Amino acid sequence: MSTSEVDDLISALMSGNLTLTEVADRFRVRSWPRTRRAPAQTPLEWAEQHDPQPDVPGSYDDLTAAYDRGQLTAEQYDVLSDAVADSIRAKAEQRD
Repeated sequence: MSTSEVDDLISALMSGNLTLTEVADRFRVRSWPRTRRAPAQTPLEWAEQHDPQPDVPGSYDDLTAAYDRGQLTAEQYDVLSDAVADSIRAKAEQRD
C-alpha cells in the first residue's frame, strides 16, 4: 500500500519522530489538493455530485481518515486541521 506525504507525517507523529508542532508547521507550508467538485452544469453532473467521491491521496482526506482510524486524538486533529486551513488561506491570498 502506498502512502502519501500526509500519511508519512502522521506516522512520524505517532512514532515520536516529529512533534505535533513540527507536523503542523509542515502542513502549513505544503500545497493541499482540492477535493471539492466543480459546480454542476448539467442534470447528470448534479446527480453525480450525490455519489461519494474517492479519497484524494495527499489531501485533507488523509488527515480525516487518520482521525477516523484512531491514529490522532481530537486535539491533534484540531491542531492539524487548523494548519491545513492556514495553508489553504495563504494560497488563496497569494492568488488574489
